[in-house]
Amino acid sequence: MANAASGMAVHDDCKLKFLELKAKRTYRFIIFKIEEKSKQVVVEKLGEPTESYEDFTAGLPADECRYAVYDFDFMTAENCQKSRIFFIAWSPDTARVRSKMIYASSKDRFKRELDGFQVELQATDPTEMGLDVFRSRAGGIEC
Repeated sequence: MANAASGMAVHDDCKLKFLELKAKRTYRFIIFKIEEKSKQVVVEKLGEPTESYEDFTAGLPADECRYAVYDFDFMTAENCQKSRIFFIAWSPDTARVRSKMIYASSKDRFKRELDGFQVELQATDPTEMGLDVFRSRAGGIEC
């Protein structure tokens, strides 16, 4: 069903791949894009579990908006291995205004479709989603 505000549908593959990431850790990250012609959000890129944060950021276009989820592994101050799933709304300053508006108006509905991420980030340049940002937003978790 399309969102009345933005007219964007969410392809079933988006939900299926997110469930695989969440339940089975099949992917390190997923990058989603809105196909304006078909008016739906689709999976653009799947990151293998062995891929790095650098592979993830390299997959985000410098001048186009995207949604993404990233499975972030980290150690707590107590030396416990933890993981948090981040939802990232990537909206670079250099993206077209129309594109930014479409992504902004579709975001809430898309987030509802992907139930189970723990942290949300809005980024307009790479520094707003650097590893230090991920660490600080994921921190404070007890063992």
